[in-house]
Amino acid sequence: MAKRDYYEVLGVPRNASQEEIKRAFRRLARQYHPDVNPGNKEAEEKFKEIQEAYEVLSDPEKRARYDRLGHAAFEPGAGAGGGFGERVYTWSTGPTEDFSEIFSDFDLGDLLGGFPFGARTTGRGRRLRRGRDLRTEVTVPFLTAAKGGTVQLRVRRQVRCDRCGGSGAAPGSRWQTCQVCGGSGRRRGPLGLATVCEECGGEGRRPGEMCPACAGQGTVEKLDTIEVRIPPGIDDGTELRLRGQGEAVPGGTPGDLYVTVRVAPHPYFRREGNNVVLRLPLSIVEATLGARVDVPTIDGMATLRIPPGTSSHQRLRMRGKGIVDPKSGVRGDQLVEIQIVTPRDLSPHARELLEQLDREVRYNPREKAPWT
Repeated sequence: MAKRDYYEVLGVPRNASQEEIKRAFRRLARQYHPDVNPGNKEAEEKFKEIQEAYEVLSDPEKRARYDRLGHAAFEPGAGAGGGFGERVYTWSTGPTEDFSEIFSDFDLGDLLGGFPFGARTTGRGRRLRRGRDLRTEVTVPFLTAAKGGTVQLRVRRQVRCDRCGGSGAAPGSRWQTCQVCGGSGRRRGPLGLATVCEECGGEGRRPGEMCPACAGQGTVEKLDTIEVRIPPGIDDGTELRLRGQGEAVPGGTPGDLYVTVRVAPHPYFRREGNNVVLRLPLSIVEATLGARVDVPTIDGMATLRIPPGTSSHQRLRMRGKGIVDPKSGVRGDQLVEIQIVTPRDLSPHARELLEQLDREVRYNPREKAPWT
């Protein structure tokens, strides 16, 4: 079944603003949420469709790709590129909307008759707020992904204001009861939902004098450098969760940072599962008579014995020279793929010697071919 247009799913025009898209998602999510429609499979599928559309259209970069290519923009292989080298690092720090934030302003317990919706409460029954989760990508070198290491990641996010400690109040300022919500921290909104009071942010009180550093918000935007530990054997597309490294929120706990790891191609190694594949050029003499050749591995140089009579495309195994399985801890192998390279621009004497060798050996490699 073909996917519906994401704009059609949310019921917004293609030139809709981010705020219009967010409002549309909120409205539809409240209508089709599984907790509101228990046992209704149709509503559940509708809710998944709404989530998928919002995930794309709420992210400016994903939305631009969707506007250009439609659903094909997110099919496997779409937008794939190449040309990465061992020294290439690419970071993308654009956050995407977290669905949990969409419901942070609503007390669904009021709508569902006290049904808990994943929100913790304080001893006074007030919701404990949680900062927004952030998502980003980091491209790491092949060897870092294989052996593990650390990379530096720069992320722009909201952090707690150092001047006021996240309270939003100027140092020494007295607190006053919020006049809008009367100190409850909540207001009755549409459909009978209790929403967080916008005036006090759900705190039920306001500082008499706002902190000048954060304008009373309790958080400030900052470009931070975070050190990300890359575990050995991590594969391309793996997502790491850094707890508490998302955005801060006044009176609550910070969200998490999700980092998708992209592994840059290597100039001569490639990965097959937990094995490392290396293509090794050999001369005719080395392949025919056998040899001992120094070859690179992810741990450094190692000596490989070439058996006499080795053929082109044959694979030789170097046990335990591959990548560690992150789950089992078992290490893969290195597979050395032989590539016999024939000499060019032979001298007359060299040509004569090869012709003499051919007469002496009398070897026809096509003698046992299936068509003979």
